[in-house]
Amino acid sequence: MQDYYWFIIFIISNSAILLAFTINVSRLRIKYKISWGDGGNKGLMKAIRVHANGTEQVPIYALIILSISFANPDNVALPILVIIFTLTRLLHAYGMLLRNPLLRQIGAAITYATQGAAILTLLVSLNA
Repeated sequence: MQDYYWFIIFIISNSAILLAFTINVSRLRIKYKISWGDGGNKGLMKAIRVHANGTEQVPIYALIILSISFANPDNVALPILVIIFTLTRLLHAYGMLLRNPLLRQIGAAITYATQGAAILTLLVSLNA
């Protein structure tokens, strides 16, 4: 299991975050009695978008982290990549939900940078 430790940490933490986003959408649907779509409710629309953004970003990043774990399980970059990505997804969501464009932009920018760093780490791991 040690070889996949950071992948497992990634899956646990990001699955919990996505679950919280899902529960938030359901909570708002119940509160505002909206079964389909966002019903024109801006709060629900933001919550749906936060959840969707997470489901867009997390799966491909999980595959990259898993691939790095296969290629080089002792890679010192793994914990850094997992922790930074996870924290920036929270920052991005916080910025979206509270309509703070700067936090949203910072979260998105660091997410993209972390994804690029993870791709480069995987490429280097293949050549090692």
